[in-house]
Amino acid sequence: MKSNRLHTVFALFLVLSIALAPAYGASKEIVQLQTQVEQLQQQMTLMQQSFNERMGVMKNLVEQQTDATNKVSSALADLQNSINKQHQDRAAQVDQISGQIQALNDTMDELKVRLAKLSKQLEDMQAAQQSLAAQQAQQQQQAQAMAQAPAPDVLYNNALRDYNGGNNDLATQEFNDYLKFYPNTDLAGNAYFYLAEIQYKAGDFKKAIANYDLVLQNFPSGNKAAAAQLKKGFALIELGQQEDGTKELRHVIQRYPKTQEATQAREKLRKLNPPAPRSR
Repeated sequence: MKSNRLHTVFALFLVLSIALAPAYGASKEIVQLQTQVEQLQQQMTLMQQSFNERMGVMKNLVEQQTDATNKVSSALADLQNSINKQHQDRAAQVDQISGQIQALNDTMDELKVRLAKLSKQLEDMQAAQQSLAAQQAQQQQQAQAMAQAPAPDVLYNNALRDYNGGNNDLATQEFNDYLKFYPNTDLAGNAYFYLAEIQYKAGDFKKAIANYDLVLQNFPSGNKAAAAQLKKGFALIELGQQEDGTKELRHVIQRYPKTQEATQAREKLRKLNPPAPRSR
């Protein structure tokens, strides 16, 4: 804008000088004025060139600064994108690692359960082996003992002889030996019965009842079943359990009505419940 105004002023001076030349001639003042105008125009031209050069430099600087700014902005955008991508990748990696850790924990828990089951199975197997070994050792001991034991008839008859002879300690040992070596024979029920009889006579009614029960449970059809139930009833009454003893005696009468044991049961019940005297 300033450059255009200066050109306009110079042009007006030039027109005036040309216009005045024919009228007043080429006076010295006009010549000087024209010289000044020309000098002024040259200065203005130089100033315009300098201004243009500086404007060009400024323009280049602005363009360079703009390019640099754009490059920095682009670099920042790329850096931000890279950071975002790395963050996303790391987040994905963290999620993946977390999933893997959880899977490993689940696997460890499953392995612990399996290990516990295997340990239990191993313990059961060891217990079974130990039990089997103990059974085998016991069977071997029983086999060796039976090989050294007297014949069943001899052992039983010796025990019965000592029982009838009142040698209860020796008879107890011999009946126990018989049950140890020959627990499944028919005479085993008799051995339990005689052991109970020895305990009954000694006043140990609880142990006597336990052996009477073994006769009734394991040898219900044996020849000592009726006597075992009768004496069990007597032992319960001796312990003060009259109601339970009475039930046993009634069972003897019901199961073995024509036996000597049934007669003894009836007699005992009459003593426990004597008939009321007749009124006169």
